[in-house]
Amino acid sequence: MAKKPKVLPSIEWLEPRVQLMRVLSLTCFLGLIGLLCVYYWVFANLHGARPWVILLIELVPLLILLPGMLKGSPRGHSFICFVVNLYVIKGALAAFDSNRQVFGLLEITASIALFISAMLFVRWRYQLDRRLAGE
Repeated sequence: MAKKPKVLPSIEWLEPRVQLMRVLSLTCFLGLIGLLCVYYWVFANLHGARPWVILLIELVPLLILLPGMLKGSPRGHSFICFVVNLYVIKGALAAFDSNRQVFGLLEITASIALFISAMLFVRWRYQLDRRLAGE
């Protein structure tokens, strides 16, 4: 049996979805950064540790990918899909602690939304690029 060729969606279908996922992934990315900042500056009980040190350690992976996310780079969006898994795990661990349960659930939600929107952006962006190249 011969393989059926993969049919790419039309340009008219892809363009609005690429733009929507770009905006959604950037919103979730900045929302995750904001959530971490607000939590560690306002709510966290760090038992004497400096909040800016803890926050800096947690934000380093996100800040490394910030230029790629702001430019709209598909490669930056694909790398964020790997990095954001750390925040899903950290949020799950926080969700089991009764003192940090709300923060953990918010972190999980923001991380999963970022993962899904970034993954869809990368997929549809590459499909759009293939369509624009004449495929």
